Amino acid sequence: MKKRSLWLVAAALIAAIGIGFAFMIDKVSISASSIALAEQGWRANFSSELHPDAIEKGHVYLTDAEETPVDVEMNLLENGKTLEIPEISIGQYILHVEKSAIKGKFLKSLASKKVEFSVQEEITALSNEEELKAYFKQLLELQKNSERYGAFGEGSGMATEESGASESSAADSAGSGESRSHSSTNNQVEGVDEADLVKTDGSYIYSISDSKVLITDARDPENLAAGNELLVEPEMYPEQLFLSDNTLIVMGSQYGVARTEGKVDAEMAPHISMTTVYLYDVSDPASPQFLRKVGTEGNLNGARLTDGILYYVTNVYPEIWMMEEGEDVELRPMVFDSKNGKKFSALPYDRISILPGTMEGSYSLVSAIDLADPKENELSTEGFLGGSEQLYMTKENLYLTASAYVPMDEEETDENISMDIWIPQLANTEVFKFALNKTDITFLASNEVKGSLLNQFSMDEYNGFFRIVTTEGVAWDEASPSKNHLFILDGGMQQVGSVEDLAKGERIYSARFMGDKAYMVTFKETDPLFVIDVAVPSSPEVMGELKIPGFSNYLHPLGEDHLIGFGSDTKVESSKEGEARVVTGGVKISLFDVSDFNNPIEKDTEVIGGQGTSSALQYDHKALFTHKEKSLFGFPVALYRETNGEYIEFEGEGAMIYNITPDGIEQTANLIKESSAQYEDWSSSIQRIIYIDDSLFTIAHSEIKSYDLNTFKILDTIEY
Repeated sequence: MKKRSLWLVAAALIAAIGIGFAFMIDKVSISASSIALAEQGWRANFSSELHPDAIEKGHVYLTDAEETPVDVEMNLLENGKTLEIPEISIGQYILHVEKSAIKGKFLKSLASKKVEFSVQEEITALSNEEELKAYFKQLLELQKNSERYGAFGEGSGMATEESGASESSAADSAGSGESRSHSSTNNQVEGVDEADLVKTDGSYIYSISDSKVLITDARDPENLAAGNELLVEPEMYPEQLFLSDNTLIVMGSQYGVARTEGKVDAEMAPHISMTTVYLYDVSDPASPQFLRKVGTEGNLNGARLTDGILYYVTNVYPEIWMMEEGEDVELRPMVFDSKNGKKFSALPYDRISILPGTMEGSYSLVSAIDLADPKENELSTEGFLGGSEQLYMTKENLYLTASAYVPMDEEETDENISMDIWIPQLANTEVFKFALNKTDITFLASNEVKGSLLNQFSMDEYNGFFRIVTTEGVAWDEASPSKNHLFILDGGMQQVGSVEDLAKGERIYSARFMGDKAYMVTFKETDPLFVIDVAVPSSPEVMGELKIPGFSNYLHPLGEDHLIGFGSDTKVESSKEGEARVVTGGVKISLFDVSDFNNPIEKDTEVIGGQGTSSALQYDHKALFTHKEKSLFGFPVALYRETNGEYIEFEGEGAMIYNITPDGIEQTANLIKESSAQYEDWSSSIQRIIYIDDSLFTIAHSEIKSYDLNTFKILDTIEY
């Protein structure tokens, strides 16, 4: 009996050692796209390093679909974890990886020894349900085999908030055809209008307030009159507005039951999140007429309006995990058009394509509608498998970006960074280019650049070339400090020039392209403003650099030789631990003279308030008010002051207006209302500032105020 007990103890110990050993084994995963374009090549990322001679020794090799070896150039990049095939013919392929290819293979195992992919001349639409299911089944397999969740699927997306811009002409969003001069949204690209919280046609102000759209008669600034309130639907939350001739476009998010036709039982109908677009005829703003409701599934990424065509992009994450439970789930995104009835319909397979170089479990839906006849013209929607984060658009082309997972290098990374965490800043960026021809959207090309981008102002198109600035790495990783790059790509998205490794240990806070010059602000302790000559796309060159306290979140052009920076003041303070720390102060305006590209100077500055003072302009370029003829610039402000100790005190909120010319910055009006409250009041906080003729208007959720644009004397207030 005693002997049997000893055997049982021994068996338990062996089992425990076996289980412990199994947990010690690192499962090596491979992430790669299932689709590649012949001219762009293909790459695979490994979660662990390969031996430098793994390709040479044949431990990693390529075959065709019948597993016949294929002779092709394969390269292992410097990090040892990325395998690249720069050129490859059209066809079906399998990458084979043997365990002997992995460094330190004793405690490592391969999650999968084969990766299948296809190479095409151009992306093609799907044919049927089987092709779509095959894509998501491969994705599920990659997710299960990857310890770094988030390198694929919903977790990989970065914030898509658009930020930063230039002024467009008032005619871009003209509504009623009135000839009165008035504000337009502060847009990045001339002639391409961006959605906003407020629009005006020079007679009426259209604004979003909570769940309503308010129409205010501003024809007599001394007697503002409330017009109609558009309540749309109870479950719909307005977020953005456009105004195109006599059509008001209200865009928002809506969540509810998707009544569909086909395989889904009515009682089991899914609840989906939709981006919904309501179209109204406002030829008589006092009595707007509902025309139509259209919508596409997903969250709104961005929207643009140019030449009477509305374009908008949504991101959709299908419930692919339900496939594992054996459920017959609809994997296609839903679309809706009130012109076709009350039911949702799934996007046809021939309107869905797989983007190259990405393996995302999400769709980018690009929709377009011609507003010349908003009641009858068709809504065109194309679905692209592959996530999208940032959006940049010209009148001819649309660019979408997505994060591309980059394996971390254990030897060059701080020990406190877990290798199992997906860090967006350590991603590269895939850029997808689409051609726009009225409502036709066609994928053209794509490429991957090192690093991640900040916002839409990190991108620009000029004379057929695409320019982009990125930050590679994270500023707080001292073992492998961040660095910043500028890349220039041609019309086919092939890289033709670059400036790399700028401002190590810092990250980009703002960027602006102005013709053949690029301006970039990085920050860690001081604010270096880089001036980069991009006139020759094949050889961009840093011309000048300026280091000053503070940083600019947004750069705005002032003619050809000056630049206005809006951001925060900073100061360096010693901490109790003895190390100096950077403390953010008030809102800072900087006037940069860049007439001498080799020696940019900060010609003038203005600091508003103390620590805690903030403005919506610091994260939303559309909060900037401009009046070009009067050289006026304004923005909302929440004002705080520093008190004794480490405390701050709220002083008031409102708006500040400045006259900014090449000669300097001069305060024109202080519209901040003092307050005894502890914090800002959301309902009365100014969201936007506009002008109509000689009147200025501040728009908040609960009220609109009018002022004389010359004296800034208040004329009237209307409360909602």
